[in-house]
Amino acid sequence: MTVNEILFPPGATRYDWMLDGALTLGIGLLTIPFYLVNYFYMSSELEIVASIAMLLPILLRRHSPLLALAGIAIAGIGQFIVSTNMSLSLVAVPIICYSTARWISGKIARFAVLVGLVGSVVGPWRWVIKDAAFISVQQWIWLIMGIMICFGLVITPYAIGRRIRESNEALIQSMRSADQLMEAEIARREHETRMTEGRVRTQIARELHDIVAHSLSVMIVQAEGGKAMAEKHPEAAIAALDTIADTGREAATEMRKILGLLRADPENQQIADYAPAPALNQIQELVSRTSDRAVLTEIGMQPKVSPALQLTIYRLVQEGLTNFLKHAGATAKAEVRIEYGNDQISVEISDNGLGKKAKRTSPGHGLRGMRERVTAMGGKMSAHPDSDGFRVNAVIPFQLNNESELHHG
Repeated sequence: MTVNEILFPPGATRYDWMLDGALTLGIGLLTIPFYLVNYFYMSSELEIVASIAMLLPILLRRHSPLLALAGIAIAGIGQFIVSTNMSLSLVAVPIICYSTARWISGKIARFAVLVGLVGSVVGPWRWVIKDAAFISVQQWIWLIMGIMICFGLVITPYAIGRRIRESNEALIQSMRSADQLMEAEIARREHETRMTEGRVRTQIARELHDIVAHSLSVMIVQAEGGKAMAEKHPEAAIAALDTIADTGREAATEMRKILGLLRADPENQQIADYAPAPALNQIQELVSRTSDRAVLTEIGMQPKVSPALQLTIYRLVQEGLTNFLKHAGATAKAEVRIEYGNDQISVEISDNGLGKKAKRTSPGHGLRGMRERVTAMGGKMSAHPDSDGFRVNAVIPFQLNNESELHHG
């Protein structure tokens, strides 16, 4: 804390100066006239000057409480020298003590108590004891009472000022704490928003990857097969072109659905017509459309599970077949095996392709995306090449309310 902050802690606005000036003038009008026209004793000019000097520090009580305290201490010394009577202008002492305690912090404010204590002893002694060589019992009584009253007029406003200052500091601290909590809450919400946006972006990227990668793989395989059969079996080439067209249209529809979600305007009342998410009963069509070298085997009855779980299994099979088309080789065959249990669904996508011999330039996002999907549903997944090809295994648990929810797939 600098010297300037100690001497002028609160400062004073123009309004404060006006109030303190009015307070000084008002107290002066109530006290000084008693010295100008005194009915009890004749006042000297020095007593009037000393009384005025006692009131002037009130002007500085909010601008610089310490300077006001120093001013009233000096004026008190002057009054002790020039007068043996109690001055009505001493009413400025409690005001200055309150102001010092109110606007000065720490141990520095206790100077007001020290100055007041000295004045509380010296002042009554000056007023009561006229002859120090002989002090009567009555004078002692008056002296003790005077000291107690004067010190009470010092310590009481000081305590009030300290109490108000501490209350204001506690209020300011409480407001700061509330602001900090608010800032922390805003930061937390912003963080959650960013995390949510990140998860949404990841989900959209995953969906786009699954759709585009699978559709392009199917279209490439069909195009290569159609080209090879164009001369010998034109009807087979036409079927391949139909498959390419159907796959492209389906991919375009799904991509339009996802991109429509990104473009959605919350203020727009028009709601896009989204197609339902792929389900378990569409896996057969997915496998058939992918390649005539892939087959589906289903064991058990399809349970009625959540759309999220159905989409996860659908995308798992889709990505597994995409991986088969890209890496297994032109003559490899794949099998999709889905076993529906009472509380879990097991999925296996295997092929007899190149396996460890397949060239994979980078791990890509497909397997990672599949593992994230399965893990998010509480399941486990493994994917690894071996000497016989490539194998993907996943087990995903689920819960049913009752057995009546089972139905044939």
